[in-house]
Order: sequence, then C-alpha cells, then structure tokens
Amino acid sequence: MGQRIPPGDRRELGLLNWGISRLGARSIRAPHMHLFEVLGRHKLLFLSFLPYSGVLLNWGKLPKRDKELVILRVGHLRGSEYELQQHRRLARSRGVDEALQDKIFAGPTAEGLTDRQRALLTAVDEFVLNRDLSDDTFTTLSTHLSREQVIEFCALAGHYDAIAGILATLRVPMDFAD
Repeated sequence: MGQRIPPGDRRELGLLNWGISRLGARSIRAPHMHLFEVLGRHKLLFLSFLPYSGVLLNWGKLPKRDKELVILRVGHLRGSEYELQQHRRLARSRGVDEALQDKIFAGPTAEGLTDRQRALLTAVDEFVLNRDLSDDTFTTLSTHLSREQVIEFCALAGHYDAIAGILATLRVPMDFAD
C-alpha cells in the first residue's frame, strides 16, 4: 500500500521542521527520518510533539533499558515495523541485546526474564490490548516502579501505541532498507 501523506521536503516542512528532520535522520544514521518528515507537515503539532517525545524517550524516571523494553513490546503488539526497525537499533545501544529482544517479542512468559521485565511486559500487554491494567498487574508493577515511573510507563506505552497507529494509518515509509 502506498503512502497516504508523503514525507515533506524543505519547502513543505519549512526551514525549522526540515532542519529538525535532517538532524533526526543524522542521529539515526539514515538518509531520512520519514516520521518527522510526515509529522513535520503539521508545523505546530510537530513542534509540540518533539519535547514530549524527547522526554519520554531520553529523560524521565524510567531507565532507558526499560523504555526500550516497553517500546519494543508495543511495536511488536501493534505490528509496527517502523517502530521495531528504529528501536531494535536503539535498544542495542541501551543494553537490550538480541537475546533479550527475542524474549520481549516472545512475551512475559519467556524463560530468562527478570521479575521486573516480566512485570513490565505483562503491563504493556494489558495496557495496549485492554487499555487498562488489572489490579494484580498494577500491584506487581508498583513493586518495581515508583509512582512517577508508573505514570511515565502509562504515558510511554500510550505514546508509542499512538505513534504505531499514526505510522500505520499514514503509511509512513521505512527509514532503512532492511
């Protein structure tokens, strides 16, 4: 299926959004960052999207390794090849090797997961598939995360679920050939 809204160029994005898109592409070592080139067409929305996304991805209270576990599981559950392509690479740089990624994709019952990883994966599954956490899952997750981290977990899982929907609906092209 073809792109519904093609990535914009310098003229369509404006100088600022085009520049941000170029920096994003450089940061991932790709010729383009198509998500930014599509979202950048809505200038104000894109500029508000960036700081929120940046906090969720790079700062906040959750360790980056946990963030990548959550994002990879969301991408897997939603069949988001774009998210998986981006975050399989990023996850490796954040201590989530191929073996752990395979366990993430297998789910919370996979052998060799820590209790924390199992709690996070169970919570992602329930959050994405049910739009809620059972009381048991919430209690278990809360033994591993602070209140601020639980809030951030919900924001992170919801954000990447929304991005998966945007990527699929607008049919944003992949950034890498693989």
